[in-house]
Amino acid sequence: MPPPSSREAGAPSLAAIFLAFSKIGLTSFGGGLSGWMLREFVERRRWMSEEEFLSGLALAQAFPGVNVVNLSIWIGYRLRAGRGALLGALGISVAPMLVAVALAAVLTRLAQSEHVHMALAGVAAAAVGLSLQTGLRAARRAVQGVVPALILAVTFAGIFLLRLPLLWVVGAMVPCSILAAYLRLYGGRRR
Repeated sequence: MPPPSSREAGAPSLAAIFLAFSKIGLTSFGGGLSGWMLREFVERRRWMSEEEFLSGLALAQAFPGVNVVNLSIWIGYRLRAGRGALLGALGISVAPMLVAVALAAVLTRLAQSEHVHMALAGVAAAAVGLSLQTGLRAARRAVQGVVPALILAVTFAGIFLLRLPLLWVVGAMVPCSILAAYLRLYGGRRR
């Protein structure tokens, strides 16, 4: 992938990047932001390919911090370099943060309402569904052969079924995954 500076002049404006991330931050409730981002930037706006997005998602999840902010920084950077990264992070964070503070003040007064709890449970269920859709889409791209499928299955079983510590499972499986990818890409080549 070429760096942002070498991309065509057709990149979105800085204002468009900020507004797109603000829209996502303000309209996606209960999590599942990466799913909203995929729909917005890949399917709707076509600012990047699905492969680019999923590469960024994998990278964002590998870095410390909030995954969706990491992804916003990566997408913004891919679109408009450093200023795009800054506006992506601000867009996804600032407006939703202000709304969250206001809602927290209101919800503390409504905390005893059963209807509020039911509404929040419904929002959470929808967010889980969106996250699952994004995860399945990423898994479909990642699993290209028996070894990647085995790595995915072992990781899932270790974390979800056996409830092993996340860091230990990921720490063991990442080198296996990197080795498998390396061998798939360069294993047949002779030096």
